[in-house]
Amino acid sequence: MNSDLSRNPQRFVIFSVFFTARAYYPVLAILFLDLGLSLDQFVLLNLIWAVTIFLFEVPSGALADTIGRRKLLITAAVLMVVEMLCLLLAPRNGGMILFSLCVINRICSGLSEACASGADEALAYDSLREEGRAAAWDRLLASTMRWRSVGFVIAMILGGVLYDPSFINHFLPAGIQLSADVAHRLPVALVLCQALVCLFITLRMVEPTHAAAGSTLKHAIQITLTTARWAFTHPRILVVVLIGVAIDSIVRNFATINSSYYRLIDLPEWTYGFLGAAMGVLAWFVPAIAKHLNNRFSMLANLGFVAVGALIGLAALVPAWPIFGVLPAMFLMTIMGFLGFTVSRVLHQEADSAKRATVLSVKGLIFNLGYGLFSLGFSGLLASFPDHPAGTALRSALLWQMPGYALLMMGLFAWASVFLRRKAQL
Repeated sequence: MNSDLSRNPQRFVIFSVFFTARAYYPVLAILFLDLGLSLDQFVLLNLIWAVTIFLFEVPSGALADTIGRRKLLITAAVLMVVEMLCLLLAPRNGGMILFSLCVINRICSGLSEACASGADEALAYDSLREEGRAAAWDRLLASTMRWRSVGFVIAMILGGVLYDPSFINHFLPAGIQLSADVAHRLPVALVLCQALVCLFITLRMVEPTHAAAGSTLKHAIQITLTTARWAFTHPRILVVVLIGVAIDSIVRNFATINSSYYRLIDLPEWTYGFLGAAMGVLAWFVPAIAKHLNNRFSMLANLGFVAVGALIGLAALVPAWPIFGVLPAMFLMTIMGFLGFTVSRVLHQEADSAKRATVLSVKGLIFNLGYGLFSLGFSGLLASFPDHPAGTALRSALLWQMPGYALLMMGLFAWASVFLRRKAQL
């Protein structure tokens, strides 16, 4: 393997950690609300983010397979920088100026995610030696997930602590006290530093040779269409994507609103970061478990483990036990890691180098569109219930999402079992 390419897997790990482990995650929902947005505006911003992903996810993957994965990753890092600057400059209670900057933030965030999705993994995978590449990828993916968990531990603790002005001011001299507005920007400033690290790392990456490199944009569009058609006619990919998006949508929606759930179960804000860190510690053990189960059991069985685990976690959220309600929330976050490992493993096994980034982007598009649509539906569910006393609507929505999820899972697994059996007999 080219000596320059040999550094790409390490750079991929660093990029993945700094790009994904963002310090504002434990306070994501309340960050926008505390800036002065209404809940309806926050829901609209999530929809804008999802639409941006939908429009650019697959085209960006095709571009990664044609003009190069490195260029897309550099673009993702630049957009991440712009994304954070918008939040840093947004005036608190700034009306349309605030909302406009938040819209630009969400669009840049969606574009950044679209550019990085698939291109990072494809670049790292094609940088590995061809001999034993599948096994090497399993090891690299497991290592990446572990380092991400370390990154989340650090980022979550810092993000939660920095967001709480009373906690910070307790350790500062009386003459140097931070206002709430300044403290609420500190996690964003930290993520801006992470974005600059991502930009530095991507500039040092080396583009590996792959079959579609150097093609035109017209060819990129053709690759998008043919790869999407191939993905939807490939039995294993179709099954893992459809079941995966059904699980991912409901769990990721909860991850987006979890700070509101923490308020519901009476947790102080400064603890949110420590909870995120605890989830990062738990995530350290997920890759080894996921790798063992994926080697031992079939793809459908592993998806079944994830689906049942998510059902148990979602059911345990409904009582909203004070303090102890955090346990099912943490369990759901670990389930996401298991799902991500399983889906990524199947996609990399089934897709060849020429269309790997495009296939991963097809998956990303479907997952993000599913998340956006479910979030919109969940917000409608919230609005259909009275919220007196506070938190009643959230409790009711958590309860009523359960029957739909259970029925959907039963239908999908029944279909997948018959579908895969028939395809195997052909």
